[in-house]
Amino acid sequence: MAGAKSELNFKNPYELTVAVILSAQCTDKRVNMVTPAFFRQYPDVYSLAAARMEDVLELVKSISFPNNKAAHLLGMAKMVVEEFGGEIPSEVSQLERLPGVGRKTANVVASVVYGAPVIAVDTHVFRVAHRLGFSDGKTPLEVEEDLNGIIPLEERAEAHHWLILHGRYVCTARKPKCDECGVAGFCPSKKMM
Repeated sequence: MAGAKSELNFKNPYELTVAVILSAQCTDKRVNMVTPAFFRQYPDVYSLAAARMEDVLELVKSISFPNNKAAHLLGMAKMVVEEFGGEIPSEVSQLERLPGVGRKTANVVASVVYGAPVIAVDTHVFRVAHRLGFSDGKTPLEVEEDLNGIIPLEERAEAHHWLILHGRYVCTARKPKCDECGVAGFCPSKKMM
């Protein structure tokens, strides 16, 4: 697990929040291609809050669901300026109030930039948790609760990244690389793959 971290490029809570909103149903690689120009144009939440929809849309048009994401980004920035004094909140419950920020995004931001002991359950974490027998939860929240029950508080932030990267590159949805897996000897699903 040592050294597992986000593959999104960011320098601060604002940049990570934008990047994670953009990453929904999109690859981190694509997001990392878009964010340098985005952050040159909108270097902080104040500049984004003052932006015009069409200008934001132009910068994110190569990302999946650009209209929705541009609207979410503008709404998020305006709410952060108006209700949180321009600071991205650190509490999951406050983050979840922001447009475009659901449980997964809130947990990523809280974990990565604020060190909160939370696990964001995306499609990769969901799959790996099921294959390794860590959860049989039917929803991301159920899987999150199961993982919280077995992963120590101090290891949750890094475990979240390890599970994502493991699911993205080793325990893939199709043709998992069980021969390359460091936990294959303990995996109840290996014999079924």
